[in-house]
Amino acid sequence: MSNGPTLIGSVQRALHLLDAVGSSSRPVTAKHLARAVGVPLPTTYHLLRTLVHEGYLRKLEDGYVLGARLRPAAPEHASQRLLTHVRPILRALRDELHGAAYLALYNDGEIELVDIVDSPRTPPADLWVGAHEAGHATAFGKCILATLTPDERADYLARHRLADLTPNTITDARTLEHTLSSGGEVFDDRQEYLLGTACLGGVVHGPGMLGAVAVSLPARRYRATRAAARVIQRAAHRVSRAAAADAVTR
Repeated sequence: MSNGPTLIGSVQRALHLLDAVGSSSRPVTAKHLARAVGVPLPTTYHLLRTLVHEGYLRKLEDGYVLGARLRPAAPEHASQRLLTHVRPILRALRDELHGAAYLALYNDGEIELVDIVDSPRTPPADLWVGAHEAGHATAFGKCILATLTPDERADYLARHRLADLTPNTITDARTLEHTLSSGGEVFDDRQEYLLGTACLGGVVHGPGMLGAVAVSLPARRYRATRAAARVIQRAAHRVSRAAAADAVTR
């Protein structure tokens, strides 16, 4: 006779799904969750529908994120909370400028790329160097660096060398400082991170948060226009408002 506890399999599977969604910084599809948890896809869909109905998960266009019932306070889940509100903004930005859209945040002294919204027609850039090592060469990195205090920027640059990624990369500290001081809240990357790719980014501000949104596209299609800058700024302001609303509801 077994002395072990009586376990309910469906509850276990639902909890495993919550763990899988919570451990991801990006929305997770049902197919990915079924594989990760080892549950048949039809059963996964049934469990997900229940979890969404009860508010433990939220279904976005491209996957599942934690729902309002959980409201995780842990720092590692902050970006996922924000994604619930920001993903539609990034999709609209992708569609309006016809390029992959990005969200980067400044966390613990590092620049982190936390989300990418792309499509078959708007593939992302080949991220061959991590965002934390290429802040000087990316549009979203420049947005963040320009908004830091002088002491914070000096600390960042002391810890990250200005790597020569392409012939267009800014590798001189004085030139970079001049660029950052003259860009306002919109910056671009004209094949500085990757040859053949250009990027345009805008600064995002929020309570206790600093980041940037950006769009990348083939350099042959890139034109630095006021219209594109206004689109980026509008998206950045929308993300900033979403971050402020998220802070109020925590």
